[in-house]
Parts: sequence; structure tokens; C-alpha cells
Amino acid sequence: MKNEIKKYGCFVNGVEQKYPNVAPGTPVYANATVVNDIVYVSGMTAQKFEDGSCTTNTMEDQMWVALTKMKQVLEDAGSSLDNVFKTFIMLKDIKDYPVMRATELKFYQENAPELVERPAASTILQAGCLARPEFLVEIECMAVLNK
Repeated sequence: MKNEIKKYGCFVNGVEQKYPNVAPGTPVYANATVVNDIVYVSGMTAQKFEDGSCTTNTMEDQMWVALTKMKQVLEDAGSSLDNVFKTFIMLKDIKDYPVMRATELKFYQENAPELVERPAASTILQAGCLARPEFLVEIECMAVLNK
């Protein structure tokens, strides 16, 4: 059986971030890739889809933005937060862990109560540095498609 693969591009200022639309050396990636019925969401940060700028400099706000983007990307791909079964969260500094988890809980309480009741598998990594110095957190996930 052949796998079905669909990729959902990353757009900034309405321009898909792929060659030749971006300069050589610019990171290119899909916001999500769907293989059969699994959605793989790329790392979401506090970077705006609209212009690429970082929205804030606090852990709470960056985590909220990253989770909001993750929710949007999942929905664009035909899934939802309730379908998340694995998260991978990278922190610039592990001291931000309590604020990150508290923000995650509040976000899920408001947007995906199922993840509060039945949490997904999760891995946390102190990355030391992320794609840009101003990023404090990056989160990626895996989910199943809506049935």
C-alpha cells in the first residue's frame, strides 16, 4: 500500500517559504505534513506567520502564541488539539519549565479540555538555543486526523 503524503507550507506575508521565494540559506519547511492519518506539526514558536517577527519576550506569551499556532496548523491540516498524542517541547532555559507547563495547562483548559483529562505523551528538552536568540520555546506535535 502506498502512503498518502500531503504537505502544508509555511507562509510569511502571503509568500510560501520555499525556493525560489526565499534566499539560499533561509530555512524552508512545511508547517505540517500528513502521512496517511497522522499529522506531524513542525516546531511552532512565537514568530508571526504574517511577517516573521517575534511577538513577545516572555515565556508565558511565547508559549501561548506557539500553542495557538499549533492549534491553527492542526485545524488547517484537518485535525484538532484533541487529537494530539505526542508533544515535543524545546526550552531555551529549563528554569522556564514551571511557567511553560502552567501556560500549557491554561491553554488546554480553554482550548482542549480532553488534553487536560487525558494528556498526550510529552518530551521536554533544554535546547540552549533555538532558531533565533529571541525564541524561548518551540513546540511540535503529532496528532491523528479528524474522523
